[in-house]
Amino acid sequence: MPPLGVHPTPDGGIDVAVAASHAAGVELCLVDVVEPHRDAHDPARYAERRFPLDGPVYGVWHGHVPHVKPGQRYGFRVHGAWDPRAGQRHNPAKLLVDPYARGLAGDLTYGPETLGAVSAPRRPDEPDSPDGRWWVAERYGAADDRDSLAFVPHSVVVASHPGPPPLSRPRVPWADTVVYEAHVRGLTAQHPDVPPELRGTYAGVAHPAMIAHLTSLGVTTLELLPIHTFADEPHLAAQGLTNYWGYQTLGFFAPHAGYATRAAREAGPAAVLDEVRGMVHLLHSAGIEVLLDVVYNHTCEGGDDALHVSWRGLDNVGYYLHDGASPAALADVTGTGNSLDFRRPRVVQLALDSLRYWAEVVGVDGFRFDLAVTLGRTHHGFSPDHPFLVALQADPVLNNLKLVAEPWDVGPGGWQTGNFPPPMAEWNDRFRDAVRGFWLDAPREGSHGRPMHGLRELTTRLAGSADLFGHSDPPLARGPVASVNYVTAHDGFTLADLVAYDHKHNEANGEDNRDGSDHNLSWNHGVEGHAPGADDGEGGGDTATEPWSAVVPLRRRSQRNLLAMLLLSAGTPMLTAGDELGRTQRGNNNAYAQDNPISWVSWDLEDAARDLLDTTRALLALRAEHPALRADSFFLGSPRPGEDEPDLLWFGSDGAPMDRDAWAVAGRRVVQMLRPGPDDGDAHVLLVLNGGLDDVGVTLPPAPGGGAWERAWSSSWDRPEAPDDEAEDVVLESLSVEVFLGR
Repeated sequence: MPPLGVHPTPDGGIDVAVAASHAAGVELCLVDVVEPHRDAHDPARYAERRFPLDGPVYGVWHGHVPHVKPGQRYGFRVHGAWDPRAGQRHNPAKLLVDPYARGLAGDLTYGPETLGAVSAPRRPDEPDSPDGRWWVAERYGAADDRDSLAFVPHSVVVASHPGPPPLSRPRVPWADTVVYEAHVRGLTAQHPDVPPELRGTYAGVAHPAMIAHLTSLGVTTLELLPIHTFADEPHLAAQGLTNYWGYQTLGFFAPHAGYATRAAREAGPAAVLDEVRGMVHLLHSAGIEVLLDVVYNHTCEGGDDALHVSWRGLDNVGYYLHDGASPAALADVTGTGNSLDFRRPRVVQLALDSLRYWAEVVGVDGFRFDLAVTLGRTHHGFSPDHPFLVALQADPVLNNLKLVAEPWDVGPGGWQTGNFPPPMAEWNDRFRDAVRGFWLDAPREGSHGRPMHGLRELTTRLAGSADLFGHSDPPLARGPVASVNYVTAHDGFTLADLVAYDHKHNEANGEDNRDGSDHNLSWNHGVEGHAPGADDGEGGGDTATEPWSAVVPLRRRSQRNLLAMLLLSAGTPMLTAGDELGRTQRGNNNAYAQDNPISWVSWDLEDAARDLLDTTRALLALRAEHPALRADSFFLGSPRPGEDEPDLLWFGSDGAPMDRDAWAVAGRRVVQMLRPGPDDGDAHVLLVLNGGLDDVGVTLPPAPGGGAWERAWSSSWDRPEAPDDEAEDVVLESLSVEVFLGR
């Protein structure tokens, strides 16, 4: 039996295999464009040839069709029971996308033709949008007999590609890794040094101007938001909006054609794939790894009353998680209307086959798994020993890549930070909240005379979060690199907005500001919003007048404090694209539907943005230069074998070591963190934090080896400056961080 999908064969034909375990029959449909002058959604534009497949063999239908070349459009029609109350939704009137398609052609139309059941308008009184009124299927209604061929994307046969040379991967060690989370379109859509025809494309991401920016920052690893083919949510299409982030997958193998250059799109899916492969190759040549944000937890088909374009028509109960009740209903642990059922071997196989394809053929270096708890759900809830997670550890292609979990979903027991097995790293939301809480939420409370807390939580995160990631077998095996530290991500406020807004402002999303999180731990420093005329996080506008003359400098310092925590902590830092430039979304903390300048990175930099960029570069240069800032094993707080000094020390403002009583002091806001250099000749690094609202005199502890401390950086500086003089006693300004080096 051939591998799943459609694959060209040496004799000029194709081998075909598709999983549809409950079907009574499956037809391969070859689609030809016979009247190209007609509209893409005119059925007369197409002709169709049908070939019944053999099977099923263990639920798989298969066959060989001669005389089929790469570039041929195709789909599947599935015959079988239409019994929605039992979860069966076979409807041969609907042409289905191959879950293993390497390329897709055409767009999805939102209307009754792309629903499996008979339907009616969602709101009959709503005026038609440019894309037409959205319809909703009757959940347990009769099958709809309207043909969908002209209204869905067509799968496309793509020739086999050799993988990239194994030695081409940069293979950056985890301890040296700096992740930069970016959106393909948003990163370059406004970049003046990227040619207009390349802006917002895969080719634009790999343009020399972008590579120069990443390398000058000190970024080692580019993490791209989803580039698997995706669709818009119907309610967005009805409002004239689009799914900007891409978390609605339509194909787990095909790259999203909308991010390719016009020339590649016109040349077809093979050219789109070549552009993606070329992007990865050029980034590798510059020493930059590529991670993909992948969405295997759900698909674009939505709930039972929504789209019928692929998995739902092939095997609804085989692919989707159901609640086990009668009548059957989907179990939604992702908040999207459906969840893929990772208790099913074919679902696990689909994800693993897709991952191997992107690793072996496209050459990417790893993956960030969206809502990864869904991928580890068994009949009894999440399990770190789930077959999918075990496969990631054992698979010879995947287990040497960088694998990162978003360790939660919205189902029961959905928060699992720290509970994924090696070699996976995890997004650390506890780090995000601790840093925001200490530097923003607590000072906001303190400015109103309320108590300020958070030091112990912050210091635990600075030291690598051993409480979360240390309980492995053997203990402490994962190390602090398992913690992907972040202060912002694509989802939520930008760095500039964290310090300018107390409340979300998502009106542009069309949901009356109901969407997005209300738990932001942000602080506007006294005035909501950015200074008038400021387009880049207070980089411009009239900041010399009250109240801006008092507020803006504090906001800039708060951004520097947050960056220092992110880039100098133990763990793997993840920087969100544009934060180094003061990018603002004008208070939108859920810009998933904003494919416009609200979300795009602005490269028109005012002086303040340039200062922030230079600060980010300086902090990452410190991290790269000093091994003490790149710990790959957890601190013990005691000497390691063969060493005389403890590997981590904490001191109070008086220079005395912190004991149990010192840690118990309520409201303590000053601490010193000493990280000795791991080898002779390496600098020792002292981080001194003042999270209070008043300036504080600090006595530095003795420098190891009897030397002197040299000030390397301070968040009170608008720009990074050269070290000035040796220091023993210093006065730390309120809400500031200073870094000292001891040689």
